[in-house]
Order: sequence, then structure tokens, then C-alpha cells
Amino acid sequence: MPQGTTVRTLLSSGGFRRLLATRLSAQFGDGVLQAALAGTLVFDPQRAADPLAVATGFAVLLLPWSLVGPFAGVWLDRWSRRRVLVHAGVLRAGLVAVLALLVAGGTAGAPLLVTGLLLFSVARFVLSALSASLPHTTGDLVPANALSTTAGAVAAVAGGATAIAVQQAADLTGDGGYALVTLGAAGPYLLAAAVAAGFGSRALGPDDGAARASARQVLAGMVAGVRHLRARPPAVTALAVVTVHRLCFGLLTLMTLLYARAAAPAGGGLLGVGAAVAAGAAGTLLAAVVTPRAVRRLGRARWVTLLLATGGPLLAVLAWPFRPVGIVLAAAVLGFLGQGVKICVDATLQQVVDDDVRGRVFSVYDTLVNVSYVLALLVAALLLPADGVSRPAVLAVAAAYLLAAALTGGSRARFPAR
Repeated sequence: MPQGTTVRTLLSSGGFRRLLATRLSAQFGDGVLQAALAGTLVFDPQRAADPLAVATGFAVLLLPWSLVGPFAGVWLDRWSRRRVLVHAGVLRAGLVAVLALLVAGGTAGAPLLVTGLLLFSVARFVLSALSASLPHTTGDLVPANALSTTAGAVAAVAGGATAIAVQQAADLTGDGGYALVTLGAAGPYLLAAAVAAGFGSRALGPDDGAARASARQVLAGMVAGVRHLRARPPAVTALAVVTVHRLCFGLLTLMTLLYARAAAPAGGGLLGVGAAVAAGAAGTLLAAVVTPRAVRRLGRARWVTLLLATGGPLLAVLAWPFRPVGIVLAAAVLGFLGQGVKICVDATLQQVVDDDVRGRVFSVYDTLVNVSYVLALLVAALLLPADGVSRPAVLAVAAAYLLAAALTGGSRARFPAR
């Protein structure tokens, strides 16, 4: 990694700027949509679900895509990624309009979940396409990941904060109000499609010469992708670490939702969640600034080990009293820890994986992220009390991060040093 890489250096590349703008627009829309759905399904007193129902909803939205995600990666390695980004933005805007109509009509159950499933599936496909496209716009992968993924996460938080602010200021309550907030996600999705359309048809890959798979070759291609990963121990270690983090993140997500709803039963708990999400975004932004410098000094393996070994216990200390201030500070620590790990994991996969299988690898990565997250939510829904206050769960999170630190600190399959 070049020593002098800065934000200005990265932004000097027109391709990187355009890809970053595509990500920012798309993830801003994701934030608006997620805030609208959270308000509708979790914090609306007329629709508020119990913990198991919330976790089940997450499972319905995320798991089907997780099962087909690796196969979608084969398409990313064959289709023009620029075309994927353009068509996905238009498709998501249309699906948002359908979802808004369903919310306005008070629809619940299968129609709402199926539409949400389609939206979440396209969103995950877009994120995989963005990650697989990044090496075509810059060679400085650690700082590029630090800037793009962090800026995307902050954009999602900004979208959610904007949706919450508009909803509170305009007093948009009930089905009609939440439908209008939901519809607000369509604009950013269309903007993302317009920005991505400025790329050349093959500018984002896959590289010329990649074979086009038939339906019969999809499974064989997935097997080849798994073998490709198994032959690269640093990639296996990276995926193991991020899976542990997502398990912890899922448990803490449901804990925070339940705690906020119990603390503000009249529906104002969305503001408490917004504060925690904003703190997490601040931690994410700080990690983007610190991580490239830390990797230059320590190497990826030592930096990830340090994050896990210190972040887990600190989370436990902050969350242990279960006070609003402690929860917000813990969210900041979690944002810093998670983003620091993600930057190193993304860069490692992009570095050690060949381009002609990179889409499949990032879809496998996405599958692990979703499955581990949903699994944690389901287990947490069965074990957590209704108010989310569980000190044994906090201790379990700290222990999991310490075990992951032991893996990265003692494994021979370390991350690449630089």
C-alpha cells in the first residue's frame, strides 16, 4: 500500500469518484428504507412485534437471498457490473413504490415480506457488485475500502436520520405517514442508477476473457470458487473473523431494539435507536481515519487482533449498566471495531482472490454475513427478555471477540501484512 495515499489521491481517479457516488446514493436510500421499515414494524404501537416476530421477519427478508447469493456471484463474474448497478437502481425504485402502496393500505404478512425480500436481495447484490468493482477503479485497496465502505455506512445513517427527522418534524404517523417516508427511498436509488450509467459498459469488469457460464455450469463454478478460497488461508481467516463479528452484531442489534422500545413504549424508541446508530456511524468514520495508518504501522493481522481483543471487553464494560449513555457509547465502540475489521477483511479478499472469481467470493462473503446475523437474531429472540436487558449476553459477546482475537493472533493463516 503506498505510504502517501490520501483522500485527495483516491478522489483524483474519476472512476473511483463515480463508484463512490453510486455507493453513497444507493446506501442513503437504504438508510431511508430501513428507518421507514423499523418505524412501521417495530416502533409503531399498532404494529409492534414481539422479539421472535422481529427476528423471524429478519430471517424471511435475508435468508432466502443468502441461500442464492453465491449463485448470484457467478452472474457478477459474467455480467457487466455497470449494467447490474444501473438496472438494480431502477428496479429498487419500482419496488419501493410497491412497498409504499402496501404500507399505505395497511397490508401485512406475505405481500409486505415478499416485497421487502426483493428489496433486500437487490440491495445485497448491489453491495457485492460495488465491492467486486472497486479494484477496477484504484489499486490502493485498504484506503479505498476505508473511504468507500465507511462513507457508504455514514450515508446509510444519514439516510436513516433524515427519514426519522422528516417523520418526527412532519408528524408522519400511521400507515400513510410511514408510506410517504418509505417512498422517499426511490429518489436516491434512481440517482445511483443515473450515476452508474456514466461508466463504460465493461469499465467495472469482469475482465475480458472471462468465460460465460450456462445454467449447468453455475454449480461447478461455485465449487471452483470454494476451492479458490480454500487454497488461500488468509481469505479463510478473514471470513471466520467477520462471521464472529456479525454474530455479535446481530445479538446486539436485537438487544438495542428491545431496550429502546421498552424505554420509550409510546413509539419514541426510534429516536433512541437513531442516537445509537449515529454513535455507531461516528465510530465507523473514526475507524476509516485510523485503520489505514494503523495497518501501515502494525500490519492487518496485528491491527485486527488489537481491535477484537480491546473492543470486546470495552463493549461489555459500557453496556453492563444498561443505561442510555452507555448503550450509545457501546454503539460507537462497535462501529469502530466493526468497520476496522471490515476494511481489513475486504482488502484481504480483494487482494488474494483472482478477479474472475471475485464476484462469487464476495457473494459467499455476503452469505456468511447474512446467515450469521440472522442466526444471532433468532437465538437472541429466544434468550433475551422483553426489555433486552441481559448481562450474560453482554459477557458472551466479549468472550466471542476475545476468541476471534486469539484466532487472528495465533493463526498461521494471517492476513497479508500490508
